[in-house]
Amino acid sequence: MDLQAFRDSLAEPQPPRGLHPALQALWWDAKGDWTTAHEHAQERDDVAGMRVHAYLHRKEGDPFNADYWYRRSGAAPSRLTLDGEWEALVHTFLAQD
Repeated sequence: MDLQAFRDSLAEPQPPRGLHPALQALWWDAKGDWTTAHEHAQERDDVAGMRVHAYLHRKEGDPFNADYWYRRSGAAPSRLTLDGEWEALVHTFLAQD
């Protein structure tokens, strides 16, 4: 799957089967469901989940919590726009999936 196919899947009521929880979190975030996105980000205690967790708290407007998750993931806080960070994360995780 590429970024465009991922974006196209947002027209569906559920994310595509087999997506990593971090990608599921980003899918739900794009659908406007922050709570479900957050649940999926927390589903696994791995670097991808922590990285998405950081993004979600940044988007929520909680920089203290976001910084904590950026540190846990080993990433510097993003300087991209929220849309740019979302796209970069999706692109990265699709390449790994």
